[in-house]
Amino acid sequence: MNIQDKDKQIVIYQAEDGQFQLEVNLKNETLWLAQNQIADLFNRERSVITKHLNNIFKTNELEKESNVQKMHFAHSDKPITLYNLDVIISVGYRVNSKRGTQFRIWANKILKNYLIQGYAINETRLKTQTKRIRELENTLGLLSNVVKNKQLKKDEAIGLLEIITDYTYALDLLDKYDHQALEIENTNTLEIFKITYNEALAAIKMLKNKFGDAEKILFGREKDKSFKGSLYNIYQTFESRDLYPSVEEKAAHLLYFIIKNHSFTDGNKRIGAFLFIWFLEKNHYLYSLNGKKRIEDNALVAICLMTAESKSVEKEIIIKLIVNLINKRNA
Repeated sequence: MNIQDKDKQIVIYQAEDGQFQLEVNLKNETLWLAQNQIADLFNRERSVITKHLNNIFKTNELEKESNVQKMHFAHSDKPITLYNLDVIISVGYRVNSKRGTQFRIWANKILKNYLIQGYAINETRLKTQTKRIRELENTLGLLSNVVKNKQLKKDEAIGLLEIITDYTYALDLLDKYDHQALEIENTNTLEIFKITYNEALAAIKMLKNKFGDAEKILFGREKDKSFKGSLYNIYQTFESRDLYPSVEEKAAHLLYFIIKNHSFTDGNKRIGAFLFIWFLEKNHYLYSLNGKKRIEDNALVAICLMTAESKSVEKEIIIKLIVNLINKRNA
């Protein structure tokens, strides 16, 4: 059940069994809960939640400054500390609560509706932005030609420019998203490989061995148990059904979780990209029927950078873009 007060931006969350209800604050395109609310949500002692929160910020999994804020409420003499959805989800990974899974599904739906309303209100502004994006695309296309003609050797920079010039497809996907027409379709549910924690660590070790001794010191070293939680989450179910039923959706979430959870001391983007490719290859889905990679190397670089810089409320669009880019050659 959802009850929204547009002035106060408060939504009521009620568990499916009807036994639990919670007031949720919406602000800055995310949602916020106090520490006692997080404890109630996950049905854990507040001291347990405090420990997890301290670990999240101590290990720099999330930045405290951008994910925590104080708000004043009429019933309180002093401001109350609130934590955003990124923090709530990180705590949820640690406590492994079924109620937490239900809340994540609900939260994504609520935020999507919240954003849809914002898009509807600002339709004129969005049309202007789309026009500016098209103009930017044309400008960067010219810039890319100049860079190629000068034969620059910075492969990664050139790769990023190349993906921008080929970004018409991705921009069309963004346009579909703005009009709520972007869907996950033409996906492959025939999964022949299931990634496990030990196999993933072995693959990361194989990647690590390709680096020099100095880089090996920090690369791939786990900071906490969030990596294991990421692997668990791509296979999570709800009512005996996979939340991410296709190979593409699992691969997209694997890449997203590894990059955004910062599970490793160093190399999160490289590890995410490597396991993303490795997972697709193990499922015999890295190449399309015409023998071409479903996502070229320079496109993968751009996707990793986009994911790292994205906000939590943009998770759904990032996932859909990755899935649709994988399936570009299915069209």
